[in-house]
Amino acid sequence: MSEYSEREEVFRPKFETFAKYLDGAKKVAVFTGAGVSTLSGIPDFRGAHGVYNSPWHGLDVEEILSIDYFHEQPKIFYEWAEEVWYHLEEYEPNIVHYALAKLEAKGRLQGGLFTQNIDFMHQRAGSKLVFELHGSAKTAYCTNCGAWYTYEQIAPIVRSGQVPLCTTCKGIIKPDIVFYGENLSASVLRQAEVSFSQADIAIVMGSSLTVYPAAAFPKLTAHYGGKVVIVNAQPTAQDESAFLRFRDLEQFAKALDEHLDRL
Repeated sequence: MSEYSEREEVFRPKFETFAKYLDGAKKVAVFTGAGVSTLSGIPDFRGAHGVYNSPWHGLDVEEILSIDYFHEQPKIFYEWAEEVWYHLEEYEPNIVHYALAKLEAKGRLQGGLFTQNIDFMHQRAGSKLVFELHGSAKTAYCTNCGAWYTYEQIAPIVRSGQVPLCTTCKGIIKPDIVFYGENLSASVLRQAEVSFSQADIAIVMGSSLTVYPAAAFPKLTAHYGGKVVIVNAQPTAQDESAFLRFRDLEQFAKALDEHLDRL
């Protein structure tokens, strides 16, 4: 039990209400934020006190993560990235990742799983219908010829202190993550608009719902008559409009996992 866990007599009736709507829903969409990853021990990247907001050797991380800076100083970028992005295999998926994978496996995640996280933990837990709003460290591509590479190919090079270069054309390889100055994937945003507009239930997990356009997704569900369920330790910008509000990710995910086992 964490400090955010609710007493069973408070939690259980709320969860049973959620379970009733979940069982009757025709379309469910899920949105996950950094809180889901931090449960695995992965540092929060974009939060108020996250890695991206902490200077690195006197440098502004937002500048390091700008696409212009990457092209100008790939060596410095990869020195930073080695510390932050290229040890992800040292972490393991947690109960939230596994419960959401089970939700999909049981045919209950018709609207898909949308995440701001770049750590590909959802896929490692078994999820397949994953839409990554900020891209993923799982893949990388040559900025010159477009050849694709995997995390497993790139990580050892980065950890050796080198800038990964394309084996075909020697172009600089960039992780498939949205940098500052780049646009989010238009196709992923369109899919999110469709999924959350049509969802009977939108489940938000581990997000404070302050970063747009992602924060607008559950609003679409509510606008079209669906129910929004928020699971987050800290207050969010949309708590007042939520149908149900839970605080403890582990407590909720464990109950969801057990509920799905009974189906």
